[in-house]
Amino acid sequence: MSDLGTAGTGAVLRLLLDGQPRTRAELIDLSGLARSTVTGRIEELLTAGLVVPSGEAASTGGRPPARFRFNPTARLILAADVGATHLSVALTDLTGEILDRSTMPLNIAEGPEVVLTAIAQTGRSLLKAARRSVTDLAGTGVGLPGPVEHSTGRPNHPPIMPGWDSYDVVGRLDHELKAPVLVDNDVNIMALGEHATEYADVEHLLFVKVATGIGAGVISGGRLHRGAKGAAGDIGHIQAPGRTELCHCGNTGCLEAVASASAIAAQLNVGGSHDIVDLVRAGNTAATAAVRQAGREIGTVLAAAVSLLNPSVIVIGGSLSQAGDSLLAGIREAIYARSLPLATTDLHVTTSRSGQDAALRGAATLVLQHALAV
Repeated sequence: MSDLGTAGTGAVLRLLLDGQPRTRAELIDLSGLARSTVTGRIEELLTAGLVVPSGEAASTGGRPPARFRFNPTARLILAADVGATHLSVALTDLTGEILDRSTMPLNIAEGPEVVLTAIAQTGRSLLKAARRSVTDLAGTGVGLPGPVEHSTGRPNHPPIMPGWDSYDVVGRLDHELKAPVLVDNDVNIMALGEHATEYADVEHLLFVKVATGIGAGVISGGRLHRGAKGAAGDIGHIQAPGRTELCHCGNTGCLEAVASASAIAAQLNVGGSHDIVDLVRAGNTAATAAVRQAGREIGTVLAAAVSLLNPSVIVIGGSLSQAGDSLLAGIREAIYARSLPLATTDLHVTTSRSGQDAALRGAATLVLQHALAV
């Protein structure tokens, strides 16, 4: 199956995703669909194993009505988080719960053939360990560290991904895994994962990743906004006021050039974000001051985003977010100093609750949303 059912089936299945068993009558009332339609869709879902019987409801006279519940392990999702220097692949159930995972060092600059082969091979290994096969996959979700044209899944002039521009990621993985492949920017899938698992009731949220680069995922009206070309949220290339450092994109003063982990590591003459985090946790004053200032630079740019988008939650994730309170304090300081009180009265600025799982859960959410859009 290329999806989780035919027209109308997704609507019925969505009503059961919360794990609450429901009767046919309840599903008819909640969905607004005709009795015959709901009965047919339930039969399809039962046949596919996506729904299973769950006892009987209390009788109001006559035979007790049967109840049905969602079966999250009927199908599996392969989720891949491709970073600049790492690859994480996980096997999840249909709720995005991670069942097994594998993480390895891998440089994105090695090119799409090397990286995508590693995703497919790792995915097969995880399926084999779970005693499942590619026929059990509902789909594969992939996050890439650069702009992606979501409709095609092709990278769109990614600055740190040589050899990837316009590469057919979907076709390459679909050939090996025989299931729908969904591809998006890594920050977008982190925003999806954080929103779905931690802030499902929040309509307006920004997820900001601070790592080798800087980017944001924009949730507005409860939905992810990608923009016309998949470049929405690319705050790393907004100019930081008064800064002139040369950025790898060719411009000067970009936020990424002054406040990313790469920029701080160069300033401190250390290897990368993990070294920075270790120094801050050890109480190194130079590292702590550098991270705090980076937070201020990021907060200044985010203050403009607060005025433009008026989010109720800003979540800070990425490897540098693990550097204690220094980064968060700098971000909050600048946002609250530069934003109007009306926009910040109920604004919550915090670190990611999902942590390193945000991208993997988001990749799974990407697949599930596609599968349920029927």
